[in-house]
Amino acid sequence: MGAWGLEGSSARPMPVGFVSSFHWQSDEPQFGGFSAIASDTDGMGFVTLTDKGLYLSARILRNKTGRITRIIANPLQRLHSKDGRPFGPYASDAEGLAIAADGTAYVSFERVSRVARYDTLGAQSLSLPKHPAFKSMLENESLEALAIDAAGTLYTLPERPKGPAQSFPVYRFKNGVWDQPFSLPKRGLFLAVDADFGPDGRFYLLERQFYGLSGFASRVRRFVIGPDGPEAEETLLQSMPGQHDNLEGLSVWRDAAGSLRLTMISDDNLFFLQRTEIVEYSVPD
Repeated sequence: MGAWGLEGSSARPMPVGFVSSFHWQSDEPQFGGFSAIASDTDGMGFVTLTDKGLYLSARILRNKTGRITRIIANPLQRLHSKDGRPFGPYASDAEGLAIAADGTAYVSFERVSRVARYDTLGAQSLSLPKHPAFKSMLENESLEALAIDAAGTLYTLPERPKGPAQSFPVYRFKNGVWDQPFSLPKRGLFLAVDADFGPDGRFYLLERQFYGLSGFASRVRRFVIGPDGPEAEETLLQSMPGQHDNLEGLSVWRDAAGSLRLTMISDDNLFFLQRTEIVEYSVPD
């Protein structure tokens, strides 16, 4: 891991360990553009979705050290709207994915800012009520991150705070109602792209910063969500520009040795100079 320019963060980086970076390739014409990932609890499979409204499930093969050696994927399939039809191009920008313990899936969308519920991802969607703030969010920088805690409460936040705000507003869906109970501090120029609750119960936030021709830098912070909001902020890792591709999806799980594992997937923007990459780090409790 390379720590680089911790722009304004008061938390020193933790001693995380780089596990592997796997370049995932496929001949499927619509492959790429992955914006979220949800790993199985044992890290041997995952579901991922794209910002074109597609999703797939896959199985992971690992060697004895836990490094990814192969991915066996099912075909890409389309998310459907409440009438069973595929979303149109403008409404299909899926960005966040959270799967509850009972298998219910939730997807957050940009452009038309909303969160949809799926009994299974292949089923028709049910749009959740909207928080009033969703209507005025920046069109291409809205509900990027989505996470669900052990109690089944959803949390989402926009990629970029609106206006001069220096914090990310977090919206919570509980008992059928959205509220905005707290915000997360914005550190430097990094923007939020995904989130997850780990098996340790803490909230993990994946962020990125674009450095032009130098590429993307990624950062992961974690928080304890207490009764009064976020506490115990820690910066777990911050990569150097270009060290990884455009990491947009995050899932946190625990490996067979008992260590926490961060699994992240990149969005190649369907651009030939970028790549689909699955990156993993181990994290101490």
